[in-house]
Amino acid sequence: MSENTSRRSGGRSARRAMRAAPLAEHMRPVRAGMEGGTFAPLSPAGVQRIHEAALDALEHIGLSQAPQSGVDAMVAAGAIQGDDGRLRFPRALVEDMLSKAAKEITLFGRDPKHDLHLSGNRVHYGTAGAAVHMVDVEGRNYRECTVQDLHDAARICDTLDNINFVQRPMVCRDITDNFEMDMNTIYACTSGTTKHVGTSFTEPDYVDGGLEMLHMIAGGEDKWRERPFVSNSNCFVVPPMKFATESCEVMEKLIRGGMPVLLLSAGQAGATAPAPIAGAITQAVAECLAGIVYVNSIAPGHPAIFGTWPFVSDLRTGAMSGGSGEQALLTAGCAQMHKFYGLPGGAAAGIADAKLPDMQAGWEQAMSNVMAGLSGLNMVYESAGMHASLLGYCLETLILGDDLLGQAMRCVRGIEVDEDSVSLETIRSVCLEGPGHYLGHEQTLGVMQTEYIYPALSDRSSPKEWVELGKPDLIKNAIARKEAILGEVSKARFNPELDAEIRRQFKIHLPV
Repeated sequence: MSENTSRRSGGRSARRAMRAAPLAEHMRPVRAGMEGGTFAPLSPAGVQRIHEAALDALEHIGLSQAPQSGVDAMVAAGAIQGDDGRLRFPRALVEDMLSKAAKEITLFGRDPKHDLHLSGNRVHYGTAGAAVHMVDVEGRNYRECTVQDLHDAARICDTLDNINFVQRPMVCRDITDNFEMDMNTIYACTSGTTKHVGTSFTEPDYVDGGLEMLHMIAGGEDKWRERPFVSNSNCFVVPPMKFATESCEVMEKLIRGGMPVLLLSAGQAGATAPAPIAGAITQAVAECLAGIVYVNSIAPGHPAIFGTWPFVSDLRTGAMSGGSGEQALLTAGCAQMHKFYGLPGGAAAGIADAKLPDMQAGWEQAMSNVMAGLSGLNMVYESAGMHASLLGYCLETLILGDDLLGQAMRCVRGIEVDEDSVSLETIRSVCLEGPGHYLGHEQTLGVMQTEYIYPALSDRSSPKEWVELGKPDLIKNAIARKEAILGEVSKARFNPELDAEIRRQFKIHLPV
C-alpha cells in the first residue's frame, strides 16, 4: 500500500469515527421539536372558509349521543340541546372555549430529557395505532400481535433518536380480558421506554386501575400530577358528528385524573367523512372544536391535543388508503388548521398500504412524513412501522423508519442562511488561493456533523464498495439491529421492588 493510499484510508477512518461519536443534543443536525411550517397546501382563503363551514356545522347540525354528564357540562357553558337530542354550539361559545384552551402543552417523559414542548410549528414524530397483526419479514406473512411485541416495540423506540414518543402502536391480541389488556398495555409501554407514552382505555371502569398503576410508577399521585408521562388517545367522536358515549366518559375521568388527552376524530373520506379533501378536513375540525368545548367546559386549560385525524378511502373499493398522496395532503391541511386556532395538534402520517417493507412502503411513508413535518404538525402519529393501512406492524420497519424520519426532520429544519453559510470567503479562498475543491476544508469539516445527518442502516456505498462489503441487505441489517437492541437489558425497566408491587396488584402477562 502506498503512502497516499494509507493516508486516504486513515483520513476516511478518522471521519467515520467522528461521525460515530455522539454529539451534544444542541449540536445534532436534527432533534425533537424543530420548527416546520414552510408547506401550506391550503390558501389563507381556504383556511378561513373551512373555519366558517366548521362553525356553521356546529351551530346548525351539532353532535348527538354525548353522555348526560357531558351534556350537563356543555349546556352549562352555553351549548344548546335541541328536541332531537343533538347539542349545538353557538359561535360565541366556540370562540370563548378557544380562548380558554391550552395553547402550549408539555408532554412529559419519565426521563425529563424526553419532554416534548408542543407549540407553534414544533414537530415531533412517534408511533400510534391499533394494529392487530405483526409483519414477519422473514416468513413474509402476518400473525397476531402479542404483549411481548408491544413491549419490544417500546424498547426499540427507546433507542431510536428520531422517534420522539411512543403511543401504543398495536393491540395485545393474546390477552382476552379487556381490563388486563389495558393494564398490560400501560405496563408494556412504560417499562419499555422513558419517552412519553400514549394509550387508550376500553371502558370507563378501567380508568381507576390505570391511574393507580401510573401513580405507583410515578412514586405517588402528587408526582404523577406534576409530570403526567402518559396521555390518553381518545376517539371521543364516532364520525359523522356523533359523540362516542363511553369514550367521552373515559375522557371525563382522565381529565379529573390529570392526564392529557388527544381529541381524536378519525373519519374516513368517502365513508364516514365527506369525500372531498376539504370536506373531510371541515368535518374533522368541527368535531375537534366540539371536543375543545367539551374539555374546557369541564376543566378550562386542560392539556388537549387537537387531533384532526381523517383518513382516505380508495373510492374504487372503499378500503382505507393511508399511504396515498391524498392522505399526505389531508394531514398537512389539518396541521394548517391547528395553527389557525393556535392549538397544539396531531394527525397521522407515515402509514404504508404496502404489506412489507419494500419500495412501495418507502415512498408511502416518506411522502406523508415529510409533508406533515414541513407543515409544522406538532405530533406526527403512526410515523414508523405501520403497514397494510394500519392492520400490520413491523419492528424492522420501525427501525428503518428511524433513518427515514431523520431525513424527514432534516427537511423540516430547512436551510439556514447567514454570512458564514453563504460561504463567500470560503469560495474566494478555495478558488483563488486553495486547491480548487472543498474536500478537507475547515468549513467542510466544521459543518460535517451539524449540517448533515447520516443514516444508520441505509446504504450509500459505491457498487464496488457494496460488493466488497458483501452486498449488505437492508432488511437483514434491520433484523440484526432489532436482535441487538432486544438482546440488551431495557434501560426503562422498573426497579425490582416496584415491579413486584405492580405484579401483586395487576395480572401482568409479560414474564419477569
